[in-house]
Amino acid sequence: MSAQAQMRAMLDQLMGTSRDGDTTRQRIKFSDDRVCKSHLLNCCPHDVLSGTRMDLGECLKVHDLALRADYEIASKEQDFFFELDAMDHLQSFIADCDRRTEVAKKRLAETQEEISAEVAAKAERVHELNEEIGKLLAKVEQLGAEGNVEESQKVMDEVEKARAKKREAEEVYRNSMPASSFQQQKLRVCEVCSAYLGLHDNDRRLADHFGGKLHLGFIEIREKLEELKRVVAEKQEKRNQERLKRREEREREEREKLRRSSKERFRDQDLASRDRDRNSRDRSPRDRDRKDKKRSYESANGRSEDRRSSEEREAGEI
Repeated sequence: MSAQAQMRAMLDQLMGTSRDGDTTRQRIKFSDDRVCKSHLLNCCPHDVLSGTRMDLGECLKVHDLALRADYEIASKEQDFFFELDAMDHLQSFIADCDRRTEVAKKRLAETQEEISAEVAAKAERVHELNEEIGKLLAKVEQLGAEGNVEESQKVMDEVEKARAKKREAEEVYRNSMPASSFQQQKLRVCEVCSAYLGLHDNDRRLADHFGGKLHLGFIEIREKLEELKRVVAEKQEKRNQERLKRREEREREEREKLRRSSKERFRDQDLASRDRDRNSRDRSPRDRDRKDKKRSYESANGRSEDRRSSEEREAGEI
């Protein structure tokens, strides 16, 4: 990559897709399904293992540092929960790698000379010390590159102690089997990156493996997966609590609404009853007098009409 391209990538990573007003780059958003969410979280295996013997090539989804910058800016205001997508991606990748590791172990078990459980345990002890030495040597190189000479020397002292233990373990292993069998290279599959390790590998080979980009890349991916699992679990727990809180608030509001409705209904019924009582009290005795007068008037009119009718009949008979 040229210096100009590197500078452009740095600006994209810092400022996002709109750094120079180029609207054509904004046609795809970081939230688009075509964008790799693992890349946005800086943990896509295609990026981490690039340039190693397990280089996965180009990712099928979009990788763009500017989109990552857009996401980092937007995620400060809103939680997009892309950790779940990235976790699923890394889980699938690691599960596939673990399956290859088991296949490699079975292949070794079929091709290598079978040894007793006691001898196998002694060989395993040598492998463990090899791994310890390799990790320590890789750490020494890292500290030396950082200029931390004093700390690097302390780690080298630990390396010497581990080497002494390894020589003792090799002597025990050598004495437990024939010389011809001991000279055969006993291989082991690395549990982290699936690479083959030899029982008689020298320190340089061990340091190159445990300090190499492939092994460290797998460590980074596995550690990132554990971090994502923790973050996803925390966010899911938080969402569940918020969902439960909202449901409790809705239930409380519904109960309060029902209580107010019942209270208003009882109050309306009470008011109606009071109005009826009041109206009943207001109508008496004046209304009763009016009704009595009306009743008396109607009764008097009825008697008058009866007398007239009787007189008219009598006159007619005469």
